[in-house]
Amino acid sequence: MSDRVFPAHALETGAVAVRPQTVLARLAVVLLMAGLVWRFVATLAPVTVQVDGYADRVFTHQRTVRELLAELNLALAPGDHMTPALEQAIAPGLHVQVTRARPLLVVADGREILVRTHSQRVGDIWPAAGITPAGMDERFLDGVPVTDQTALPVPVIEPGVAPRYRAGRPWVGKQPAPLTLTLRRAVPLTVLDEGLPLTFMTTAPTVGEALRREQFVLYLGDVVQPSLGSPVRAGGRVFIQRSTPVVFFADGETLKTRTRQYTVGDALAEQGIVVVGLDQVEPALTTPLVPNLAIRVIRVREVLEIEQQVVPFISIWVGDDKLEIDRSRVSVAGQDGIQRQRYRMRYEDNQVVARTLQESWVAQEPITRVLAYGRQITQKTLDTPEGPIIYWRKLRAYTTSYTASSAGVPRSSPSYGRTRIGLPLSTGIVAVDPTVIPLRSWVYVPDYGKGLAGDTGGGVKGKFVDLGFSEGEYQSWHWWSDVYLLWPPPPTYQIRWVLPDWPKYPDRRR
Repeated sequence: MSDRVFPAHALETGAVAVRPQTVLARLAVVLLMAGLVWRFVATLAPVTVQVDGYADRVFTHQRTVRELLAELNLALAPGDHMTPALEQAIAPGLHVQVTRARPLLVVADGREILVRTHSQRVGDIWPAAGITPAGMDERFLDGVPVTDQTALPVPVIEPGVAPRYRAGRPWVGKQPAPLTLTLRRAVPLTVLDEGLPLTFMTTAPTVGEALRREQFVLYLGDVVQPSLGSPVRAGGRVFIQRSTPVVFFADGETLKTRTRQYTVGDALAEQGIVVVGLDQVEPALTTPLVPNLAIRVIRVREVLEIEQQVVPFISIWVGDDKLEIDRSRVSVAGQDGIQRQRYRMRYEDNQVVARTLQESWVAQEPITRVLAYGRQITQKTLDTPEGPIIYWRKLRAYTTSYTASSAGVPRSSPSYGRTRIGLPLSTGIVAVDPTVIPLRSWVYVPDYGKGLAGDTGGGVKGKFVDLGFSEGEYQSWHWWSDVYLLWPPPPTYQIRWVLPDWPKYPDRRR
């Protein structure tokens, strides 16, 4: 430190006096430094450096290209190309171009070989790696199948301009990633299909893939040794034992499959189809299998079945002298009987194929129904407009009317207008069913009067009475009426105690 003493007023004001000699010395130093910097910059040589398509302008004081590359920390590897030569002197405007060889990993024959190359086709790589591929060998570039004529992908130059001031250069970190070229050798493989040998070359990695490429068709049940997932070995042998196609028909289903069994019984056991009892198998269980053999399993069962039929009871009528005529009662209630049969039923696939009667018996005898009909006849009186009448029976009958001209007999016939008993047809003669109302007996019909049962007719059956009229007195009748059979009653053998149920009475007056 200087021992100079400054005046007190100078210290108070902060002003220090500087001598002119000191200022000039400092200015001289600054000018000298500026001159040196100017000279350094002025002597820099501009050079363009291009690496793998990435260009940059470089200013350098290096004397040769080699020194320039060292300054740029750009090391050349074997196989890299560059222009001009490394010993070329640096001159302003010089263009230096470096094309680095592409790294490529060759995987073949269990080895990995790193190759640096400028080749453009896959086929040009092999000599550099010292490998000679065969025609059937497979080539893969990064896992994609290729041929020797496949072009290698062109490196991609990323677009964009690097900033002017930077620590690195545009080619730093831009070297293409290594490619992987794999060679898979084709090896001989022998397949014995049911003993028939076939040898071929294959590059497949597994037995299954090799068989698929050679279009071997495998079926369910076929056995392949070694297994389909086993690796292929050069000179290896593959054995195929074929299964036999068969068709099963069992339990209502059809199953098409393949088997390596030798007999029908073994094939059924393999499929878990159980044959028991009376079941039948066609063909027999010991039959050798042949391709497309149809095997049918018939499920057979025999059961005892009991059937029963109802034996309807019958009804009989018996007279009851204490029961009024046209009345009835049930003396004995009838009951149906039961007839049973035992059958042996044979079913094949749930269809009845045989039915054998083994036994038949009456499980319950029918009971006859006994109906009593009245045979008691009593006199009864009915007051009518014509005076009281005495009758012994009243029945409900369907009444119609007719005349000689409507009886269906032509006038030219000798029987025209004549009744069954030979009387001329006139009012007061009625046609009846003689089994219900005896001929020549008298009846009374309200609104008609008395009538003599003296005629019959083809349609006059049962409780049907056709009222006769003389010509000119005809009245139309078509309804149900009460008909009274007048006293005295006929002999018992002429009485129909149980009247027929025809025509059916509709229970209403028409």
